Amino acid sequence: MSKSTLKTVLIGCGVCLLTQSQPAIGQNSRSTDISKEVELEEVVVSSTRTGNKGALSNSKIDGSQLQETNMGENLPYLLQRTPSLVVTSDDGLGIGYVYFRVRGTDQSRINMTVNGVPLNDSESQSVFWVNMTDMVSSMSSLDIQRGVGTSTNGAAAFGASINMQTEKPAAKPYAEISFNGGSYNTLRESVKAGTGIMKNGFAIDARYSKVSSDGYIEHGTSDLYSYYASAAWYGQQTMVKLLAFGGAERTGIAWDGIDPTTWRDDPRHNSAGEYTDENGETKYYDNNTDNYHQQHFQAHVSHLFNKNWSLNAALHYTKGDGYSEQVKADDDFADYGLAPYKVGETEISSGNLIRRKYLDNDFGGLTLAANYRNDRLQLTFGGAASSYAGHHFGQIINILGQDYPGTLGNEYYRNQGDKNEANAYAKANWEIVKGLSVYGDLQYRFIRYHLSGINDEDMKEMDMGNDFHFFNPKAGITYQTGGHNLYANFAIANREPTRKNYTEGGPNDHPTYETLYDYEAGYSYMHRWFNIGANLYFMDYDNQLVLTGKLSDTGAALTRNVKDSYRAGIELMAGVLLGKHLRWDGNLTLSRNKILNYTDWVDDWYADWDNPDVVANSGQVQMDYGTVDIAFSPNITAGSTFTFDWKRFCAALQTNYVGSQYLDNTMNEASKLPAYCVSNLSLAYTLPLKKAVKDITFKVQMNNLFNEKYVSNGWSYSYFEGADKNGNFQKSNQKYDVGYYAQAPFNIHAGFCVRF
Repeated sequence: MSKSTLKTVLIGCGVCLLTQSQPAIGQNSRSTDISKEVELEEVVVSSTRTGNKGALSNSKIDGSQLQETNMGENLPYLLQRTPSLVVTSDDGLGIGYVYFRVRGTDQSRINMTVNGVPLNDSESQSVFWVNMTDMVSSMSSLDIQRGVGTSTNGAAAFGASINMQTEKPAAKPYAEISFNGGSYNTLRESVKAGTGIMKNGFAIDARYSKVSSDGYIEHGTSDLYSYYASAAWYGQQTMVKLLAFGGAERTGIAWDGIDPTTWRDDPRHNSAGEYTDENGETKYYDNNTDNYHQQHFQAHVSHLFNKNWSLNAALHYTKGDGYSEQVKADDDFADYGLAPYKVGETEISSGNLIRRKYLDNDFGGLTLAANYRNDRLQLTFGGAASSYAGHHFGQIINILGQDYPGTLGNEYYRNQGDKNEANAYAKANWEIVKGLSVYGDLQYRFIRYHLSGINDEDMKEMDMGNDFHFFNPKAGITYQTGGHNLYANFAIANREPTRKNYTEGGPNDHPTYETLYDYEAGYSYMHRWFNIGANLYFMDYDNQLVLTGKLSDTGAALTRNVKDSYRAGIELMAGVLLGKHLRWDGNLTLSRNKILNYTDWVDDWYADWDNPDVVANSGQVQMDYGTVDIAFSPNITAGSTFTFDWKRFCAALQTNYVGSQYLDNTMNEASKLPAYCVSNLSLAYTLPLKKAVKDITFKVQMNNLFNEKYVSNGWSYSYFEGADKNGNFQKSNQKYDVGYYAQAPFNIHAGFCVRF
């Protein structure tokens, strides 16, 4: 193993898979030096990655390392070596809808960018990886900053920020064909090619990928495709690059979850799409699906003025549109504000209604940053502005199981969300004396968000929104000497509510913005044969929007503000070379995640079960729970990776442990997910060839190697069935409905990649 490779692995601190040393761009047999092109590419993202040097809360992952284990799962599943990160999926395989959390915070609170361009949806503030399957095949690197991190563009970073950079230029023309298949009829096909940088400075790259799967969960199918194309020109001082990437998804709806009893007896069961026909038989609606298209367009210009100054600017536009289609069993037209449907003289007031909810949105803007660098000082001045318009509407398109002519097409709601925002920032990293650096970062962010139209939840007219003015300062200090690294950071972040916070909050929930005070400090030591590190964090929240455990009817997690809460923990990382070809890397996070003086409102059902007309939600009861754990925040997570690398063969055994976690904030054992431990084994062998075909890599991926039966996500709904005999509401009398999302048992996938 070379010294440079060892250093790269040690820096990874257990995050990256050890792979065979790859030649850097420009080290191939190309006679022309393309280091200038690489430098121009780096200018694109340098403004969003400048932070406190040496902080262990930062992890940089090379794209080729992610591709080593890429078998069609969406990106979060390839990041499981990252400390404090937990993943889950609706389909149980990681192919369809996939979600992740960092330090207990969900992905709607994690800032994500591609080439410095915002990726988070403006209204939900989340990223839907199912719309960009296999995007990792077109990435050159990925930078994860846990905590607030450095100033960037787009959504607020309340748990982490992830900056992705697309591919850099290849030295020579290339082509790749990849294929793999496996359990539950999972297939991935990908074709990729590029011209390399030609004599005139132009370079073209393209990729097309197709991923399909039946999913582990019944009817949790996925039919996905994605594409990536870029055309770039590299001059001596200037780069111009045009990008287009995106994809489409058609997935079976699997966001309802199952109760614990069903999970034990029939974990693959999926009740979404079930209905009872006119003969009383239970059937399944085959088109119970989610359908969405999303296209991203970017135009980048980078210019090196001299050895110190550089500038990058980008224009971007994203188009998204699609719909979800569901059967709503035995629903009334009146529930949708619609009059009964007439067939001749007959009025139909209810039935198994087929409902579509549409989304059509447009997002565009620009980013700009100027960078100054010398041996001891890095300065960045940047900003961005963007505009978003989201159109939401729904229709009852038919009644299932009845012979009615045509399609109904009754529209029952239409509303629009408009969001305009802008930010400006300045940041600096200054090495005062050798080894001692200070870091400062100031950002101003403005948001204007407005919702209007008919709400799809209660059919009421809405006219709501706010203007927000946020100031987000950050500062840090680092001392590095002889392999030792000591650092400390402080940052303030502010975050606006999401669309769901406005439209689907309870009657006592009126969302406001939240503020985070993030304190981070750590130490690491890097030796020739081992590395150790510890990162302490204290995240103090004011008005944090926490998950309540409840879901909307489209599977969205609902939240509400709590005044005082915090997350505190320690992240431990270590790695050691156990021999010439064997290495172990591990990480451990121990944390406390608390809400102080938590109060919630619980639905109260005064039920006369002999008289169904009386059964109704007749109000809510205020309950005080004191200090409680924050939902979906395990107190312990851990990861371990053994890597064996010998000649052209590489094997990695990765294990993740996630401690128990509550599904809501009441800390009731009925709404608790048990701890789980899952191991995955990956094997790869590269066969070198000659002439037209350079090599073939054969890969095998075995997930959940020891067949653990587990759930990684869920929901909880609590309620009362009236007061006790003394007229009081006691926590011991609280009832719970709980939903689990079962994950797949042992599954295996195998394939190959041919490089030309």
